[in-house]
This record gives sequence, structure tokens and C-alpha cells, in this order.
Amino acid sequence: MNWSEFFHMGGYAFFVWTSYGITLIVVLANIIAPVMQRKKIIARIKRAVKREQIELANSKQMANGGKAEQ
Repeated sequence: MNWSEFFHMGGYAFFVWTSYGITLIVVLANIIAPVMQRKKIIARIKRAVKREQIELANSKQMANGGKAEQ
């Protein structure tokens, strides 16, 4: 068996290589999608924490009789 015969797959090369390609795309999507989603969730949490810290600082300032700067 030579490389040409291997890549030709006995006349079924189109179906075999297409299935390999689709499988590779699905596997990569299953790896990349959760990583991207995790980054978005972490960014959302950081924004919420920052917003809460600003609100807390503003409420402390108002409690001390000062005005909140805008």
C-alpha cells in the first residue's frame, strides 16, 4: 500500500475525509466554546463587582454627609 492508495481510501475518500473534517470541527468547537463562555462570565462578574464597589463607596459617602460625585 502506498500513500496515494491510503489517501484515496478505496474510492471512498470524499466520505471518509469529510467525516474526519466534520469531526475535527465539532471537537474544536467543544473545546473553544466553553473557554470563550468562561471568559465572558469572568468579565461579567468583574464588572458586577466593580459596580458594587462603586455603589458601596457612594453610599458610604452619602452616609457621611457628602455628596456623590458624578
